[in-house]
Amino acid sequence: MGNTILQVQNLSVSYSESRLFKRGAAFDAVKNVSFSIAEGEILGLVGESGCGKTTLSKAILGMERFEGEIIHYTTQPQMVFQDPYGSLNPSKSIGWLVEEPLRIAGDYSKAERKRRALDMLVKVGLDEEYFSRKPHELSGGQRQRVSIAMALIRQPRLIIADEPVSSLDVTIQAQILDLLLDLHREFELSYLFISHDLNVVYQLCDRVMVMKDGVLVESGTVEEVYENPQHEYVKKLLASVG
Repeated sequence: MGNTILQVQNLSVSYSESRLFKRGAAFDAVKNVSFSIAEGEILGLVGESGCGKTTLSKAILGMERFEGEIIHYTTQPQMVFQDPYGSLNPSKSIGWLVEEPLRIAGDYSKAERKRRALDMLVKVGLDEEYFSRKPHELSGGQRQRVSIAMALIRQPRLIIADEPVSSLDVTIQAQILDLLLDLHREFELSYLFISHDLNVVYQLCDRVMVMKDGVLVESGTVEEVYENPQHEYVKKLLASVG
């Protein structure tokens, strides 16, 4: 592994529980979380729905207010979402969508944007005929490939993948995971891979963190955590998948 690419220190995220227009008690969605990600590392984050995984990722991306410290040692990380259809504007073409991050950056000519978008579509396994299609014309797996192309088009070093294969069938899941591994090697990427699927995390990740009720209860290499879990919650999780 290389140098640290992301450092998170004592991160907490709290929400207020609203009750009929009155401000209620604070709810701690993420509680005093600390970890780091190294260059080239795939770090898994697992836990049940509602445990704070997505809230943590949004804080890292600057989409949630937080207490603590987040240090990016590279450009802003990019996100691959769970639901590719929900994250793609249905009225725009695939080419327009993949070009959009470059359009926002403002440093690229129209011709350069198109060239880069076509190249990136090929990288994710979609040829140039997809450039003019709309999201509804693509399968779920193809739409997730578009989402990955959008995340990579500005060449970030860190990708946050939030349940990126959970909405896909098993065969397509395997294809997308293979693609993520290929891109990881080609572009020397780091991933924060968020999932509730312990088997997928074991296949893909170098290290794993387990979250429960907003707290990181255990972390280590996948071999350490899976073969010799210390926390009772982690033992139960692993027992539930055999």
